[in-house]
Amino acid sequence: MNNRRYILTIATGKKFYLDLALNLARSFFLWHPDSDIQFQLATDLDQHIPTEIASRIQVVKVSPGELGEGFSPKLFLDRLASDGQTLFIDSDCLIFGNLDSVFDAFKGHKVSVIGNYIKDGEWFGDVEKICEEFKVPHLPKFNGGIYYLEKGVIADKIYEIARDLEKRYDEIGFTRLRNRPNDEVIMALAMQLEGMTPIMDNGTIMSDPQACPGKYQLDIVRGKTLLVNPPFPHPDHRDWYPFNKVSPLIVHFLGSYTQDYPYRREVYRLKKALNNELNWFSNLSSLLTIEFPERIKSSLKNTFRALYHKLFGVRKIKSSERMIT
Repeated sequence: MNNRRYILTIATGKKFYLDLALNLARSFFLWHPDSDIQFQLATDLDQHIPTEIASRIQVVKVSPGELGEGFSPKLFLDRLASDGQTLFIDSDCLIFGNLDSVFDAFKGHKVSVIGNYIKDGEWFGDVEKICEEFKVPHLPKFNGGIYYLEKGVIADKIYEIARDLEKRYDEIGFTRLRNRPNDEVIMALAMQLEGMTPIMDNGTIMSDPQACPGKYQLDIVRGKTLLVNPPFPHPDHRDWYPFNKVSPLIVHFLGSYTQDYPYRREVYRLKKALNNELNWFSNLSSLLTIEFPERIKSSLKNTFRALYHKLFGVRKIKSSERMIT
């Protein structure tokens, strides 16, 4: 293995995902101005990449549908990765610091993730039953916002196994996510079958507001993050997440969190910072035009929701940009 290092993300199908990937790239630029790490973007939407970003990244062109749909593209990282160390980061993440330490932590792992182990209970299927069927003691449990691989024979074999497992997803007993096979459980089983181990999660590399549903504080320019999982018996406590407070380098805005003000505000400030336009006025503008209106709207909704439902009934749920059609 050579010593080249890469960040890889994927944006295919909808421009929505490309826009997220471009924001991820911008956060990488902010924290790696003179780094030898190469940012790679695998996409079938390269015609929409702004010139100023295209000139700073390596575009890996793919054909529409070439990598499948839904979560399936993440099962082809072995074919997309270059020789060296590749850290895949989901397009709906933002980087809040330098990632050299992350590459150091993963180095030597042919395929890995950040997580822990699960041997029973439910995780997109009956874990104990699946472990018994495949004669493994447990599965790595993780958030698929990050994957690490070192290109080579071992990585190729694991991803080949994963693609085969995807074909038997329902037969194995896995539960679908958004009506599609979930890459996490597929990769977990493929990794375990080949003896690959996760980097134990301590909350410093990646976390997300779903695992930490308390108020979270972010400052992408200063590299400050604080995500809170309210302690039990708070009704929002996540008993499956082992930490109460974390300060990760990468925040994964999974689900609808890219529509919420913390993500949109930090993207606004990020763009201003890269253009040397971040000052007291632009910071104030982010509060007045992004954060405060959403806070007020949310407060009014919570206050008058019961009355609205009584007068007008329950509104139809809006279709998500992430839903696969």
